[in-house]
Amino acid sequence: MSDEQEQFSFTTYDEWLPLERSAEPLVSALELDDVTKEACSQFDYQREQTFFYPWKIPSLPQEWGVGLIVGGSGTGKSVLLKEFGKISEPEWKEDVAIAGHFDDYKIAMDRFYAVGLSAVPTWTKPHHILSNGEKFRADLSRQLESNAVIDEFTSVVDRTVAKATSRTMKKYITQSNIKNLVVASCHRDIIEWLEPDWIIDTDAGMYCLAPKECLHREPLVAEIYEVKHSMWSHFMEHHYLTTDLNKSATCFLAVVEGRPAGFGAVLYFPSGTIKKAYRSSRIVVKPDFQGFGLGVRLSDWEGEYFTKKGFRFFGRTPHARLGEYREKSSLWRPTSMNKKARRSNDSKRDNEIAHWTHDRRLGYSHEYIGNSTENQ
Repeated sequence: MSDEQEQFSFTTYDEWLPLERSAEPLVSALELDDVTKEACSQFDYQREQTFFYPWKIPSLPQEWGVGLIVGGSGTGKSVLLKEFGKISEPEWKEDVAIAGHFDDYKIAMDRFYAVGLSAVPTWTKPHHILSNGEKFRADLSRQLESNAVIDEFTSVVDRTVAKATSRTMKKYITQSNIKNLVVASCHRDIIEWLEPDWIIDTDAGMYCLAPKECLHREPLVAEIYEVKHSMWSHFMEHHYLTTDLNKSATCFLAVVEGRPAGFGAVLYFPSGTIKKAYRSSRIVVKPDFQGFGLGVRLSDWEGEYFTKKGFRFFGRTPHARLGEYREKSSLWRPTSMNKKARRSNDSKRDNEIAHWTHDRRLGYSHEYIGNSTENQ
């Protein structure tokens, strides 16, 4: 045998097994009115009873994270879903912000991040004034519990929102050790993002345990453009601190699938001790794209862009998710001001820093070092 190493690739195929139908049908009997009879008579249709043989729950493991029932309308998804328990439908008070429906602010924040509802201004709104996409995510934030049963999953939202929410939801379920949650959906584009532990397909009459092959997904690609300051007007309402932006900022736009998705702004960093440096000023992602990790990747891209041009690059943020990402990333290192209060002579800046160093928040401060060892 040759000592030369050989490699080969192979594909694992998911094993799909047949579902069984119940021997007892569901019967719907109705006394038809004259209008219905006349309408149906045009097609020689006179049936007053309908019969449906529902699918039976197949042999599943005792524990799982999230299971998915997928199929078209009328294929028995909802009937089968009810076999797993009562369908979860949260109630909302009209005069209370969505965040106020949780017992603890940390739980509220974790749940909102879990469903990609990262726009802080949205947390302060009552449920009835939210957009359809925001309502879907808000409802989901209160449904993420063990043994929850969720129908019409992602049915009323943009498909980008559906994919992003599926991704963040799966991550939260895994990290929080949520067990035996089941969702039903008529959409298949969420499968690779949700990564279910089992799938029941009511269209095909088949089910699969521990799917792998169908979970493969192509990465999202963001195109970055340097843009004028005026582009900020399309993103400023989604920023959690202020709608202001320094006129001297260098601005970048992230476009995903032809749609404006993220905005970044950087400022030159004048300092008596640091030469040739820039700092991040704004990172904003539109609600439909929150949950893909676009914000942190745009931040990394800015750091790489400026360090390759010979500048040092810094980022300071009160945003816990972005700050913790940098804490754990090998691309960033903490500065001496990390998690410390800082004051400025500028009164407006003082107010912003005071907001950052609220007793429930920390200001994270890091320098981008990339993968190169020369800056470490």
